[in-house]
Formats: sequence, C-alpha cells, structure tokens
Amino acid sequence: MSFLKKMKEKLTGTSESETVSKKFKDGLSKTRTQFTSKVNDLVAKYRKVDEDFFEELEDLLLQADVGVETVMELMDSLRFEVQRKNMKDTAGIQSVISEKLVEIYETGEEELNELLIQDNGLTVILFVGVNGVGKTTSIGKLAHRLKQQGKTVMLAAGDTFRAGAIEQLQVWGDRVGVEVIKQSEGSDPAAVMYDAVRSAKSRGVNVLICDTAGRLQNKVNLMKELQKIHKVLEREVPGAPHEVLLALDATTGQNAMIQAQAFKEATNVTGIVLTKLDGTAKGGIVLAIRNKLHIPVKFVGLGEQMDDLQPFDTEKYVYGLFAEGLEQEEGNDFKN
Repeated sequence: MSFLKKMKEKLTGTSESETVSKKFKDGLSKTRTQFTSKVNDLVAKYRKVDEDFFEELEDLLLQADVGVETVMELMDSLRFEVQRKNMKDTAGIQSVISEKLVEIYETGEEELNELLIQDNGLTVILFVGVNGVGKTTSIGKLAHRLKQQGKTVMLAAGDTFRAGAIEQLQVWGDRVGVEVIKQSEGSDPAAVMYDAVRSAKSRGVNVLICDTAGRLQNKVNLMKELQKIHKVLEREVPGAPHEVLLALDATTGQNAMIQAQAFKEATNVTGIVLTKLDGTAKGGIVLAIRNKLHIPVKFVGLGEQMDDLQPFDTEKYVYGLFAEGLEQEEGNDFKN
C-alpha cells in the first residue's frame, strides 16, 4: 500500500484528524513550495532512478535542512529499496521517500509525542529556550490545549531576568484563563518555582507549566540555575519536572540545532517544541533534530491561532511535505 493510500485510510471518517492534517499541510506550505516543487522537477527531469538522480535529491534534502546524517541514512535506505523493488523509473519514488522518512524518524521509538502527564497528583512541565523563539507563546498555547482537555493549569513566571517577561506570561494567563504565580522582576527563579508548586498542590491543580530565563551566553550560570530549579521541584514533587520542553525557532535552521545541543548539555531535555514551522522553507530541521540529538519533537507551531500548536505527527508531517507530489503520483485528488 502506498504512503498516500495509508494516509487516506488513516483519515477516513475522522474529521479532527483531517483538520490536523490540513494544519500540517498549510503550515508546511513554504517548505513544500521550495522543496517539494524541486523534487517534482527532479522527478520530471529524471525518468530513470540513477546515481545522478540520487545526487541531486541529496542536494535538495540538504538545502531543506534535513541534516547530513539523516540525508546519508535516507539515501542508503532509498538505494536499497529501489534495488529491492527493482525500480527502473521515478514513478512512485516520492511515496518511497515519504515512507523512508517516517521510518527513520520513528526507528526504535514509540509514542514519541505523548506528554508525560501523571494520572494522579501534579504534573510539572519546565520550559527552556533562548529569548525570542516563541517560548512564552508556546506555554500559553499549551495551557489552552490542556484546559481544552479538561485539566486545571497554572503557570509559573520563572523568567525573572528579561524585562517584560513576567507581564508577557500574565497576558497569556489572562487570555487562557489560568492563574500565573509570579514575583517581582529580578527575583530568584527557584523561589518562584517553590511558591508555584506549593500553590498548585494546595489547590489540586493538574498541570504546572514553568517558564525559565532564556540565557545561553553563559552556559555555566544557566546550568546552575536549572539545577537549582530542578532541586526545588524534585523536593516538592517527587519525579518533577516530568517534562523539560525546549522551545526552538524553526526559522533559524541549523542555529536551532546548536541551541538544542547546548540545552541538552545543560539539562535533561525530554522533548522539543518547534515554533514557527509555518514561517520557514527549511522544515526538514524536524528530522535533523530527531536523528542527530535523539530528542523527540513533541509539538510544532503551525500558525498564529490558539490551536495551531499541534502534537507532532510524523506521517502528517511527511504528508505535509510531499502532498502535491504524492497526489500527482496517485493521479487523484486527496482533499483534507
């Protein structure tokens, strides 16, 4: 069964899934315009799958910021599959590429995107990331998402160093309708976390989402600060933080990889929130992060609306990259 047929089967009769697939398709339009149109041109140019075709495809993938390691793995896998299926021409090649990308992302992993929400007691989610990547916006949208699921949510304004950060989080708290625990600018972030955890526990809140300062210039200070926060959270809630989510700006491409590496060294990052995926033509960074750093992308930002922060879905993401090409291969319209 082709990749597109699998997607059709997966989406049949599920309006919510169709809506999410459309969000991925719309959100990845810039990458698709730049990347997939070139793949279409490549398929039209090369009627035969030969080494010249593979070399040009490799260049296109690298331009989309898929990452060298991921591209090498994909090319090896594609060569093997083409040989195994005895494919002589490029008909159906985009479906094979799509399937292999999904396989590479999901290898050895299950339920990559699931948040570790505790069945009983308080779940603590710590957000980290440099300033300007959309961290506070992502916190607000995640709070909204969790509230929609029937959970009670509280926010902790732990970014006490950046001017306006506390007020910015409060704006989101008011917008979503959740309480924000805060102190004055310049306060000790660990003290804010202590107050927030005690408040959340006393009020029976389900999820506490904690903002932190986005300073990366001095990694030693960042590490010490995060360790102090971890210590306070762990002491008050055994096992906390249950998630450490790193917000990265997709539009920065390989620079996001450098940030991810630095934060991975500073703290135990459990997942990535990749913001502004709709604003970049280099959406392949999702694959590079997963394959190089072995950190799952748990959420992606696909637009400005409140519900445009979506759990990452590998198949819908790959479909969003290759939609038109896959539909062209199948010779029909797959509307969602």
